[in-house]
Amino acid sequence: MSLLTIRPPQNEDDRAWLTGLWVEEWGGTVMVTRGRVHGLAELEARIAWTGGSRVGAAAYRIEGPECELLSLNASAPGQGVGTALLDAVEEAARAAGCSRVWLITSNDNLDALRFYQRRGYRLVAVHVGAIDEARRIKPSIPLVGDYGIPIHDELELEKRI
Repeated sequence: MSLLTIRPPQNEDDRAWLTGLWVEEWGGTVMVTRGRVHGLAELEARIAWTGGSRVGAAAYRIEGPECELLSLNASAPGQGVGTALLDAVEEAARAAGCSRVWLITSNDNLDALRFYQRRGYRLVAVHVGAIDEARRIKPSIPLVGDYGIPIHDELELEKRI
């Protein structure tokens, strides 16, 4: 992969690309975590670029001393894009005075659990049935996910920074 750069969205083309990514990857532009509805377009974002092409993105929100990562996507897994985006979010969180970066993933997302734990994140809570509840707000959340695992629970991971 050629030189990777990470930057915030800078124009309407970037925002349109992010919207398309979220619709394709997350089934829309709304995320639900711990019962809270987030409009992805209202969040801070970082886009990964290589060779003039967008190859990934992260969306997050900073609230007080905490940064919640809501979306992390890399078009070419295993190429360092996700790690670079995660590093950029952690950097932004530190600059904002945050002491914690946290995220929610679903109980079926074993690949995400591996990815985040290898980068220093720890499992700090299981919110039993939270995705069943979120499905009332966002019915597009599938019933069965990765590896044929039924999706029911939110897993909360954090990294102290």
